[in-house]
Amino acid sequence: MGAYSETVKTAQEYYNSDDADRFYATVWGGEDIHIGLYNDPEESIRVASRRTVERMAKLVDPSPRDRILDIGAGYGGSARYLAQTFSCQVECLNLSEVQNERNRRMNDEQGLADRIGVVDGSFEDIPFEDNSFDVLWSQDAILHSGNRRKVLGEVARVLKPHGRFVFTDPMQADDCPAGVLQPVLERIHLDTMGSPGFYKDAGEEFGLTDFRFDDQTPQLVNHYSAVLREITRRSDELQEVCGREYLERMARGLKHWIDAGKNGYLAWGIMQMRLS
Repeated sequence: MGAYSETVKTAQEYYNSDDADRFYATVWGGEDIHIGLYNDPEESIRVASRRTVERMAKLVDPSPRDRILDIGAGYGGSARYLAQTFSCQVECLNLSEVQNERNRRMNDEQGLADRIGVVDGSFEDIPFEDNSFDVLWSQDAILHSGNRRKVLGEVARVLKPHGRFVFTDPMQADDCPAGVLQPVLERIHLDTMGSPGFYKDAGEEFGLTDFRFDDQTPQLVNHYSAVLREITRRSDELQEVCGREYLERMARGLKHWIDAGKNGYLAWGIMQMRLS
């Protein structure tokens, strides 16, 4: 495997930090550290986050024969749901060794280590053979790449013919004005974000067609607002977990995301593609 890009290394260092690990495990959703689907804006983050997993799983409806790769797998909550619910084999690829250790530990605790592999690595250089997987899965991870087109090329390479790719990603809206997302981009140390149009067009370059986008953009604001409320409600407790400075930076960043979402500059939802 080649050296990580600077963007990937920045994300790796962040998610390996003690403060980030404690925060995401404690507040963001536990096993599922991605944007949730809220039936009620006041709903539990964990419940809403798991609902996203369930919705995506229904779309691909895997069989026990299917082999699935989750790229940017975080703590592996989706992999455990898939392995337990559908009896399929799942590989987790993730760049944070700290998250991966927590993932492996939870797999052992839940008796799923024989169905779930956990690999340290980047989705810009997927360490698996061509045509290896029936389903590629990703949740709110590809934004951390500085070369999303390369990620899609890697997805197409490791998918079997007619394999499916289901994923979510916080994106800019297709009609987002130039420059307005700078506060968000600075917070996540990026120069650009993807968009629904980008993923559709770039995917087609690699034979990933039949693009479908279940637009759930209001859920992005719901989720970041829920996390911000949790920080405020549990401020004293969380300062003991991950420190005041970290929480203050997180709160400022969340407000930028919420403002951008309310202004119509962002997009989020469940996307699907199929390898032709």
